[in-house]
Amino acid sequence: MSKTTPLYNKHAEAGAKFVDFSGWQMPIHYGSQVEEHHLVRTEAGVFDVSHMVVVDIEGVQATEFLQYLLANDVAKLPAPGQAMYTPMLNEAGGVIDDLIVYKTNEGYRLVVNAGTAEKDLAWFNQNTASFEVSVTARPEMAILAVQGPKALAAIYELMPAISDELKSLKPFQGMALADGGYIAKTGYTGEAGVEVIVPSTEVEALWDALLGAGVKPIGLGARDTLRLEAGMNLYGQDMDETTSPLTSNLAWTIAWEPAERNFVGRDVIAAERAAGTTHKLVGLVLEDRGVLRAGQTVVVEGESSTGTITSGSFSPTLGVSIALARVPKTIGESAVVEVRNKQLKVRVVKPSFVRNGKSQIA
Repeated sequence: MSKTTPLYNKHAEAGAKFVDFSGWQMPIHYGSQVEEHHLVRTEAGVFDVSHMVVVDIEGVQATEFLQYLLANDVAKLPAPGQAMYTPMLNEAGGVIDDLIVYKTNEGYRLVVNAGTAEKDLAWFNQNTASFEVSVTARPEMAILAVQGPKALAAIYELMPAISDELKSLKPFQGMALADGGYIAKTGYTGEAGVEVIVPSTEVEALWDALLGAGVKPIGLGARDTLRLEAGMNLYGQDMDETTSPLTSNLAWTIAWEPAERNFVGRDVIAAERAAGTTHKLVGLVLEDRGVLRAGQTVVVEGESSTGTITSGSFSPTLGVSIALARVPKTIGESAVVEVRNKQLKVRVVKPSFVRNGKSQIA
């Protein structure tokens, strides 16, 4: 039986169509996925992402523990309120999960993906023996993402007591709230906004307040097209335990210095980097009629090996079909995608299509 978030009844009241997502009953849309997409690009929307799991890492060796488990280096977070994005690798250099780490007064707070939460927690606990550290899952916490060009104004209005502090925060900065909550200027849409962690007992009131302030409920369907336009990876599609971060457009998240830091998977991906990778993750823009979908084959001129689309969809903002694809590094400015025995022309671009409502492709 699928699990539900504390806002399940609120979604039903709002007319949500539900789907099973990683074992959770989640709203895919509330009537029109395309309209919801445009609302986030032009106004403000709120996503219930309480299926994701909050994990607190504390103890005198919390920093050393995460320096060992994560490819990015949490020592680069100088003070509470700082955040970073990082993959967590297995011993073969594959991606167990991608997550955000927040530095707190007590240690670190992580938010892990719903589909990998059980696996992540097992991996954390498997590696605690050598460190003086505690790992605490916080299923009693709920998470809302408020995104869009008008999102911050709505949040400042609803939280006047801390609005000045919130206004001073830069992207990837956050602050603690009452009752173990947290708010940070992070997100998954390419728009300004925040992600808010609050106790489950308080999330209905926050949801109602946001809707009362004109913020619209947004389902997972629009969340996916928004993140694809922003060029953000989806775990399980654009990377997983069998793919290297070096071929997943995640090389920038790997902290190679200090050279003596031994993180899980380092030796494998260091050898891969030294030898040179054969593939990379790129963006594709369809120039023919059709729709790009995950699993379609990308044919690169002059290459015997092919590539594969990892994520693809119609872009409501751009009005064309776009995709992320893992392809041979020799790819040029164009390629073709095989769709139902047809070869469709695509333009190869940097894997970021829309940010802050504006096209990033020439």
